[in-house]
Amino acid sequence: MRHTRLDLTIIGLKRRIIAPVVTLLTACLALALAAAPAYAATWGSSDRWASWSNGGYTLYNDVWGNGAGPQSIWANSYSNWGVWSDQPNTGGIKSYPNVTRWVGTPINSLNSVTSGYNVSVPSAGAYETAYDIWDSSNSNEIMLWLNQTGPIGPIGSYVTTVWLGGYNWNVYKGWNGANNVYSFLNTGRSTSGTVNILDVLRWLENSAHWIGNVTLGNVQFGWEITSSSGGMNFQTNSYWVSYN
Repeated sequence: MRHTRLDLTIIGLKRRIIAPVVTLLTACLALALAAAPAYAATWGSSDRWASWSNGGYTLYNDVWGNGAGPQSIWANSYSNWGVWSDQPNTGGIKSYPNVTRWVGTPINSLNSVTSGYNVSVPSAGAYETAYDIWDSSNSNEIMLWLNQTGPIGPIGSYVTTVWLGGYNWNVYKGWNGANNVYSFLNTGRSTSGTVNILDVLRWLENSAHWIGNVTLGNVQFGWEITSSSGGMNFQTNSYWVSYN
């Protein structure tokens, strides 16, 4: 096809206009992809109350605190999931992304309750990796802090130090205005392992005498996030709860 001088001038102008636009759009797309959290293939959501059930467990994004920032949850399964969370450097818990399994059996009728975990967590921010365990009436809350980072602390006062369920714990007893809170803080820092949860429950019943033969309700596991400014990734690489 033969082009006139005018045709060639117009073609040249189009190229000079289009090329920078394409370059700019490419750069913007790359920046957006770099800033956004990566979802797993199976499920993901940025809704603060998002939930997803899989294999007898339910995942919750659970962005419940005042002044909370954005948080996105993703999952391949109940045992492989995580969040990208961008919480401001202010006090107070902003979210508790977690995986939950319901038990529904009195603790004296249980022979075992164990759980295994493996997580990848940031080195900065303020959070703890924690089990949040409830009786069926939500009158008693038992927290097991496996590791903690930043200026955070449990509800209540220090009572004692005990070896239970495979860990050495500093034990705190408190009240949050709605229910009893018994917090067990690992004296070390663990990102993987197995916990004998029934040992903790039986100590609360038979040694501390803080609970009776309550029915074990929800066993939750995740992160209480106070701050993660700029966006940080929290990931569960494997997880399970077993009881009989």
